[in-house]
Amino acid sequence: MNIALCSPSKNTYSETFIQAHKVFLKGNIHYYYHGELPTKLEGGLVINSRKSRIVDIFKGHLRLNKYSLAEQALITSFKLKKIDLVFAEYGPTGTRMLPVCKALNLPLIVHFHGVDASRNEVLENNANYSELFEYASYVIAVSKQMYSKLLKLGCPQEKLVYNVYGPRDGFFEVSPNFKKPQFISIGRFVDKKAPYYLIISFRKVLEKHPDGMLIMAGKGNLLNACKNLVSYYNLEKNIHFPGVISADEFRGYLRDSRALLQHSIKAEDGDSEGTPLAVLEASAAGLPVISTNHAGIPDVIIDGKTGFLVEEHDVDGMALKIISLIENIEQAQHMGQSGKKNIRENFTLERHITKLNELVKTTLENSGKY
Repeated sequence: MNIALCSPSKNTYSETFIQAHKVFLKGNIHYYYHGELPTKLEGGLVINSRKSRIVDIFKGHLRLNKYSLAEQALITSFKLKKIDLVFAEYGPTGTRMLPVCKALNLPLIVHFHGVDASRNEVLENNANYSELFEYASYVIAVSKQMYSKLLKLGCPQEKLVYNVYGPRDGFFEVSPNFKKPQFISIGRFVDKKAPYYLIISFRKVLEKHPDGMLIMAGKGNLLNACKNLVSYYNLEKNIHFPGVISADEFRGYLRDSRALLQHSIKAEDGDSEGTPLAVLEASAAGLPVISTNHAGIPDVIIDGKTGFLVEEHDVDGMALKIISLIENIEQAQHMGQSGKKNIRENFTLERHITKLNELVKTTLENSGKY
């Protein structure tokens, strides 16, 4: 079977879950990317996106063709590759793929991830999610909150599937040593991650434990502001910014840290998490997670057992939880062990991929293509 895996971008460091889909989904995977309506195919160009926009504007005025140049290029490419099913990463990609799927009578599975089911602008620009829900064979949600949101947006319950991500197996092999009062956070420096709250919380921690260390890995539009905040508070010796790090480097930091920190919030524009993969990876590695009651985080972190959860914006509460794990190594170790067990039993990558492959098989069987 030939599957067109469609994604807005390629190899984004924060989208390792899409790379897992590309590697582990069964069948011949043809990876289309670059834009909500992809213009590139891994290993070859589908269409010149700049030329496409110019021609589409011209055709729009003259009403020359039912399909845009980009849609025509995808239709041609799908025919050449004998595509049997389209797997769209993110709701807007699924929406843009609808004309192509309908033209070729191809079944469609749509995987939502977070921003596509929460940010106000995205929801406003994709008012025809109802058409997507009507056509798609399955719609995948990665958190219970997202599942409820998609139901409210009109997705039929019989099409909606709750399927959390899973960490790569290498994270289960990590054995934290808990020797240092070091903490790790990783992810994009954007509003919904609220990295500035971590800095404010950690400043409070350092008043009591001046030897504490915080590693803040990643990049994003709030990175420079966070660096300035650290500089203003004279915390450069305690808070470090290594930039984007590899999975191996992340595992190394997990090995030497006391807990993973993540103060996720609902951003002003509505943007929210799905279920952050870093939270799953850290817990699989045997590290406690200190985070917030936000989106899919409480689905996978058990407050008081595998980590601590505070309310969004509760800077003081997060500081107290960090201090608790600095002062009680045995508690950190016990939480970490419980977390590893929880992820291994309920949220493995194998379980996640197995469910996706089942959905693909069922969809193809129902369409007579299997």
